[in-house]
Amino acid sequence: MPRATPAMNDDIASSFGFPAVGRNKITAAFDGGRLTSDGGVLLLAQAERAMGICQRLAACIADPRDPARVIHRLDDILRARVFAIACGYEDADDLDALRDDPGFRLALGKLPESGAGLASQPTMSRWENAPTTRELASMMAAMIDIYCASYPAVDFR
Repeated sequence: MPRATPAMNDDIASSFGFPAVGRNKITAAFDGGRLTSDGGVLLLAQAERAMGICQRLAACIADPRDPARVIHRLDDILRARVFAIACGYEDADDLDALRDDPGFRLALGKLPESGAGLASQPTMSRWENAPTTRELASMMAAMIDIYCASYPAVDFR
C-alpha cells in the first residue's frame, strides 16, 4: 500500500487553519477520498468573509422570494458565483458540476454530501439578471467602499 511522502523539512511546511463547519474541523490532506481540484477556494472564502464582500453586495439587491421557501440565501448564491469565476469557471453552466464539489461546499459553509447542493445554473442565471440599474449602482458604490476601506486612513493634520 502506498504511503504519503513525508515533508522534506518541517520548517518549510506551512499550515492554514480553516474555520470549522458544523463543529467539524477542516484539514487539508493529499491522500485521496472526495477530491476537489479547487482547494484554493477555501483560502478565497476566508478572505471574502473577512471583507464581507458578498454580504454587502447581497444587501444591495431586493429579494422578493418567500422566506419560508428559500433554500439558498442570496449572499451564498453570489458567493458561489464569485468563487466559481475566481477559480476559472466563467459560465454559470459550470455551477451544476460544482454544486456538490467538496471544496466549494466547504467554502460556502456546507459539509460535503450533506443537505442540498449549492445553487444550480438556472438559479444563478436568474440572479445574474435580477438587479435593477439602481441596485447595480448601489453594488458599485459598495465595491468602491470595500476597496477604499482596504487602505489605511490618512491623517491630514
